[in-house]
Amino acid sequence: MIVSAVLTATPLHFDQAAYLAALDRAHARSYHSYFNQYVLTDDEAGFITVDEGDYGALAPRLYDRIVETVPSKLCDEI
Repeated sequence: MIVSAVLTATPLHFDQAAYLAALDRAHARSYHSYFNQYVLTDDEAGFITVDEGDYGALAPRLYDRIVETVPSKLCDEI
């Protein structure tokens, strides 16, 4: 398992189960996408996974919510 700096500096309200679920989802999606996967904080769900290709380029207002980036595993450049 990949250990992130997010897990080492955990505030009291940190939901580790939600974070790991979002991180697992990001890793799983990265194998089938040409775009980076981002784990973002979310007020309702704790953490969510967003594919950069879902919404075009990631909106600048979301940059502060990024806690992890998983690079895509697909490449169309040969």
